[in-house]
Amino acid sequence: MDEGTEQDRSVASATAFLDARALIGCRHRLNMNAKHPELLTGVREDAGVQQRREAAVAHRQRVRDALVGARPEQWVVIDPALRAGERAESTMRACAAGALCIWGGLLPQEPDTGRRGGAEILLRDLDRGGYIPVIVVNHKVTDPRQPEPAEFHPTTSDLYHWDPQPDPHRKLRQQPRDQQRLAHLYRMLQRHGLASPALVGGVIGYHFDRILVHDLTQVLADYDQRYADRIAVVRGELPTVPSKVAECRQCPWWNRGGADGRGCEGWLIDHRDVSLVAPGSRADVLRGHGVQTIDDLAAWSGPEPEDWQHGPFDEAVVTARAWIAGAPLVRRFDQVKVRRADVEVDVDLESYQEFGAYLWGTLLDGVYRPFVTWDPLPTEDEGRSFGEFWTWLMRVRAEAAAAGKTFAAYCYSRTAEDKWLYESARRFAGQPGVPTMEQVRAFVDSPQWVDMFQAVTEQFICPNGKGLKKIAPVAGFAWRDAEANGEASMSWYRLAVGYDGEPDLTQRTRLLEYNEDDVRATMVLREWMCPRVPGPHRAELEVPALADFGRVADLAPVGERSRASEAFGGGTISA
Repeated sequence: MDEGTEQDRSVASATAFLDARALIGCRHRLNMNAKHPELLTGVREDAGVQQRREAAVAHRQRVRDALVGARPEQWVVIDPALRAGERAESTMRACAAGALCIWGGLLPQEPDTGRRGGAEILLRDLDRGGYIPVIVVNHKVTDPRQPEPAEFHPTTSDLYHWDPQPDPHRKLRQQPRDQQRLAHLYRMLQRHGLASPALVGGVIGYHFDRILVHDLTQVLADYDQRYADRIAVVRGELPTVPSKVAECRQCPWWNRGGADGRGCEGWLIDHRDVSLVAPGSRADVLRGHGVQTIDDLAAWSGPEPEDWQHGPFDEAVVTARAWIAGAPLVRRFDQVKVRRADVEVDVDLESYQEFGAYLWGTLLDGVYRPFVTWDPLPTEDEGRSFGEFWTWLMRVRAEAAAAGKTFAAYCYSRTAEDKWLYESARRFAGQPGVPTMEQVRAFVDSPQWVDMFQAVTEQFICPNGKGLKKIAPVAGFAWRDAEANGEASMSWYRLAVGYDGEPDLTQRTRLLEYNEDDVRATMVLREWMCPRVPGPHRAELEVPALADFGRVADLAPVGERSRASEAFGGGTISA
């Protein structure tokens, strides 16, 4: 190693700091951020990420105003306008004075360990001494549930009086990032003798109804190991290489950096890295068994690894073989099936963060019908548009039944639709046309509510992913707007309703066209998978079957991937 590299590492070791945000996510991204910050100069933050950050700031402001406003005499508020060092000094003085509640506390940076961070709230532990960290986050940390016997109930506390108790009315949402941050803060408080012996921390989530209390006893060991690894990465003491994970979709290093400037994507393709077809923890398991490349996985012939917990292992092998052949889909069965009906409605919603669902788009007999409110969310007018949507949908269903016809409504990945159906019924209960929770449950649990994402999952293996934007083009569909995606629609919506100025009517049109294309894509996909009148353009003829990927030797050579892809019409892959 040359002297310059040693000097760079020495400087990095002396100056590197790490906050809790870096404990979850990609190690290689952390390394690249530390080594090449100059390459990110001028790179615009993803609009969706920026909006979520702004929403989190606004949420914390609301929580602060409510808590401090209720009992101002109990609170010390650290001035956020102060420099970091001054905020840390103010926090330490407040702790030394025994303040009951501290808002916006920042703890002193630790040059030796590299830790830095702060908590929205530090609560004095009146029983044991020290402080309990409480963080405020803009995501859900619990869900409501009917009280029932269970082996585990999450512990929660009143917002205004610390009194942790098992809570049978809520179920826990796993949020490892919150627990890691609390462990990080506990270690920083411990450094100064300020950590409560209770070994707990709290989280106030999006609903701002209770404080979720986490026991940190079992978290600290994992945190210590994770932190030691991450700070070593930042200091240049541990090398990293790219590996595909979920956050790659929004990472600036995906197509930037590296020796040739092509970024992680280029590196992964050049190395034929196994994470391209088995991302995230799947790749970790495979590497533990010596599988480094897609070719290694495609050549697997033994029993599946004992620690494989990601679905049928033979499908992972087929996925690798399909990637080598350039096949975007593989049929699981000879005949592709999707539930069809005499009357079919396609449904897609658009929501804005957790504020609500402003648009329910539908497609019936080729006619697009949007049910929308352009009043900025949150708004009571959302209830009006939802009620009109539900009334129309139920009328179409009733008319089909009266005519002796079958009915089905289709969406793509029902998680969002189900969530906002229930949420809208709960929030707007009693308004005209709004169903009860029981009516929503009866509908979504019926065979008349069909998830095309589930149909794709059941019928195909998808080497490139199962998102609608990945699958519908294989069926021949193209969106009118090349920038159309969920994240982009968040920015369009802000402009459309005038959050930051006058409403932009062109963005309303853009959102409606995007929504219309989504429902049309679902319809095109369904007809391609299971056409009413079979023709030459259908999945059974254009997508290769599992049998076509029985042996690695049957696959097209690497240099012939594009030629193999063109052979789909015959339903086979051959060199």
